[in-house]
Amino acid sequence: MDHAPAAPSGKTYPAPDPAVVDRLMRGAVDLHCHSGPSVMPRYCDHIEAMHEASEAGIGALLIKDHYYSATPITEMLNKHYGKLGVTLLSGVPLNNTTGGLNIYAVEHGIKLGARLVWMPTFSAKNHLDHHRKEKEDFKFPKTKIEMIQPTPLTVVDEQGKLRDEVIPILELIAEADIVLSAGHLHISEIWPLFEEAIKRGVKRLLVNHPTFVVDANLDDIRKLTAMGAYVEHSMCMFVPDSKFYFYTPEILADLIEAAGVDKTILGSDLGQVGNPNITDGFRNVVETCLAIGRSEDEVRKMVSTNARQLIGLPAL
Repeated sequence: MDHAPAAPSGKTYPAPDPAVVDRLMRGAVDLHCHSGPSVMPRYCDHIEAMHEASEAGIGALLIKDHYYSATPITEMLNKHYGKLGVTLLSGVPLNNTTGGLNIYAVEHGIKLGARLVWMPTFSAKNHLDHHRKEKEDFKFPKTKIEMIQPTPLTVVDEQGKLRDEVIPILELIAEADIVLSAGHLHISEIWPLFEEAIKRGVKRLLVNHPTFVVDANLDDIRKLTAMGAYVEHSMCMFVPDSKFYFYTPEILADLIEAAGVDKTILGSDLGQVGNPNITDGFRNVVETCLAIGRSEDEVRKMVSTNARQLIGLPAL
């Protein structure tokens, strides 16, 4: 490739040294891997994702499915496929299929080894509101077959106060010292959620794709990281061959600047049929980060070090 990915405006950047990209892929951590089985169309299953990551040198994948916790699967695959050198992790998604804001699902997931709890994603009222307002030129991913319409979930009441049932969930997360992800909640819901989480002792906070669905702006990102939260940007939104290519390299530069390198994580958010594969998407965004002027050490923080620190994996 002669140049790193071009912005829609046509601007191009010098191609980074492939050897540097190779080094940055080794030991990288993807906290947003959409492998299957899933009711969503996926190009690979969890075992195939492990093999793909192993070939690229990626050290860990966190499996995210909106409908079930993959923790029992990741525990089993780590035991039987450890020779691949890829650690699989997962969490508990608090959507309709797991009972919504269900403390029992959270407790069960933690006992099995879950490293993260996602607040509602596909069942979030905010997500469903966006889905109804979506533009004709973009459609949210759909399930392979039609399913029952979801019941909208929110973590706040009509006055914007955190719902009572969320508090014991936060206490379990704090006790286990695992990650609280804001899921697909609106930024207005995240403020009371994170404020209460911090009061309850939660130390690991994450906001996924803050400018997509969540509706956070650069100032919000600054405030989130000042609270101690990490922000994760989805590589699928910066890769030109992706169906979800929304953002230019210049926007990525602004997002990194707003949060700071030490609080920025880059996750693939890949695995969908018809999109680049996970490792190609990862490599492409690594190239983009180098091309927009970020150093090798800075990129390593965003694709490995920060994610390891957040999720509790050993440093390299």
